[in-house]
This record gives sequence, structure tokens and C-alpha cells, in this order.
Amino acid sequence: MKKVKTPKDKSYKLKKDVAPLSYMLPSRNSRRLPLLHFDTTKGINKPLRYAVNQKTPFEDEQDGNAILEPIIFEDGFLFVPKNNPVLQEFLHYHPQNGTVFVEVDNEKDASKEVEILNIEVDALIEARKLNIEQVETLSRVLFGHDISKFTTSELKRDILIFAKRDPHSFMNAINDPMLKLQGKVALFFDQNILSFRNNRKDVFYNTSSNKKKMLTVPYGEDPIYIVSSFLKSDDGIEALKMLESKLE
Repeated sequence: MKKVKTPKDKSYKLKKDVAPLSYMLPSRNSRRLPLLHFDTTKGINKPLRYAVNQKTPFEDEQDGNAILEPIIFEDGFLFVPKNNPVLQEFLHYHPQNGTVFVEVDNEKDASKEVEILNIEVDALIEARKLNIEQVETLSRVLFGHDISKFTTSELKRDILIFAKRDPHSFMNAINDPMLKLQGKVALFFDQNILSFRNNRKDVFYNTSSNKKKMLTVPYGEDPIYIVSSFLKSDDGIEALKMLESKLE
């Protein structure tokens, strides 16, 4: 048995952050602003037109006595009662649905907000669980901090703020297997075991026994990531062990 939808009142809102006091939505197809809906069953574009005395929003299905009325959003919102299904259908098929305006769905909006809040809470919990070594690593990689210039409290604060503002990026960062190695590479530069030359284009070893060039950083690439990738490779494993032995 086909499920019958119960008519209900609907509200719509403009997607702009700052909605105008009054906004008139195009309500009929024209050359200047085509309002067309592609009918997949017939394979044709059907012109849309909202008329208060018609039973359909499709112009080719209306009679010749169409009474047109403007569709106006007041303070960014438009309320359409359940006894006006034609306008609801017209808005459903309107080409600007989803770009200029959207239907208000309180349940969906609340569900999305709950999801966002849960991710934020999870990120803050994970941020609180980090030990000082992990906090320092994240600070080096995410913010490029010279941690010797910051107190532990300042580093923890910055991590918590980052987790709250951008929980997705934070969770991706702490689950990135390259993160710890990148933090270690940043430490190599902090302790001057590695050094940059030629405007940060080239990376050189800088130990008492090795002043050779390690690599050239490709244009536009992150040098910390490039060095980490090299040290993770088969060719760089021995170099990583040597550099780790030089850490203070």
C-alpha cells in the first residue's frame, strides 16, 4: 500500500547569513530567469509558474485564467500553510531551492547540531587526555610553535581552543600516523640538527660529523612533511636513527 503523506505547514528560509527585510522570489518562467523543472518520465523541461487559482505549479498544465501573486520572504522567512500545497510544490521544484532558500527542518537541523556538538565534545575530551609530549608535538606541527617560548599552560590552552573551533581537523591530526614523526622533525630543526639553506629550499644535516645536503623541498610543499616522508622511507630510516641519537 502506498503511504499517503499528511499535509503540513511548512516554513522556508533564505540561505544568506544576513537576509534582507523583504525578498521577492521569482515566481514564473521567463527568458531572463528560466524556471524549469526537468521531467525525467517525459524527458522534457517543464516551465514553472505559481498561480493562486491553479492546482499545479506547471504552466503547461494550467488554464488560461492564472492569477499570479508574488512570493515574498519577510525577514528571511516564508510561511506556507498546508492548505496551499501548490506553492509548497512550486517551491520544491524551484531551481533556487537549496541555493537561495531551503525548507526549515527543525528535526534535521537539531540532529545536525547534536552531531556537531558531539564531535566538539569528543575533540575536547581527546585534547584533555594528551600528555605534554603530544601537546608539544601538535603545537609544533599545527601551529609551527617554538615550544621553548611557551609555557605548558599556553600550549594546552591553544590545543583546547583549536579542538573546540575545528574538531574535525583536530581529530584527523591526532589520528594521523605521520603526526609524531612530523613533530620529531620539527624538533630536529628546533635543536639545529637539521637546517635550511637557500631560503628554505634545501635541507641539510647539521651535526658535527655530517653537513651534507639531505634534500630539496619541492616548490609549494611543506618542508616538515617532505622531510618526514623521506625519513619514513627505506632510504631515510638510517638517517632518522642517526638524528634521533643526536636529540638532547
